[in-house]
Amino acid sequence: MSDDTASDETGQIPTNLRLLMLLEEVARAGVPVTPSAINEVLCLPKPTIHRLFHTAEAEGFLQRDLDGRSYSPGRRLRRFAVATLSSERVRAVQLAILRRVAEEIGETCNIATPDRDGMFYLDRVETHWPLRIQLPIGTRVPFHCTASGKMYLSSLRQDYLNRFLKNYKLTPVTSKSITDAAKLKAELAQTRERGYSTDNEEFMDGMVAIALPIRDMQGRLLSTLSVHAPLQRHDLASLTQKLDVLIAGSAELSDTLCS
Repeated sequence: MSDDTASDETGQIPTNLRLLMLLEEVARAGVPVTPSAINEVLCLPKPTIHRLFHTAEAEGFLQRDLDGRSYSPGRRLRRFAVATLSSERVRAVQLAILRRVAEEIGETCNIATPDRDGMFYLDRVETHWPLRIQLPIGTRVPFHCTASGKMYLSSLRQDYLNRFLKNYKLTPVTSKSITDAAKLKAELAQTRERGYSTDNEEFMDGMVAIALPIRDMQGRLLSTLSVHAPLQRHDLASLTQKLDVLIAGSAELSDTLCS
């Protein structure tokens, strides 16, 4: 059992904490996990661990993976995580950082988090320019043709990325959307190497964007910081000149989640 695992004086996990700690370990793993793998940490009776997984799945906190044996966070647990990140204390700090980044760059900046079907816009600060692109909080955008989505895809382990590309339809949204899996994999490799992703009119005609990762305590991508701008003010080359501001902002946002 890990050092930070709570237990009572007998060394056993209290009944009212077992499900919470199970969900914590699943989230900590970062990849689909089996009940037996989780129980190596929790050390509960085998019938108990399977009952807890069954309950969490039935209530939507966990969902079964494609192999039928592994589990990952379900919709309710993902919504819980988003609500936690959106709490007033955390959000106030995030907005202050996001507002400063947007003001320094002079364009709209966003924080987005991966959801099951695409990237979910968690927060944003609008540019002061009258000409702006409307993508409000709560908007969901595709993975393959957005800067935030490609940043997320680049963080996936190779076997999970291959599985994703095998089952995900690369639907063109504009004439510049990447619809070939090999070309997308090549761009994701480039994204991993340089540390940021781009959208060159792939999601919306006349719009370019750049995204960087916001990481958790274990260095895993939790969300993204992105900026987008109309071509009337920036092309992709000029927007990348703002990278230093974005890098500093993503590092500071990561720090707020690790403190």
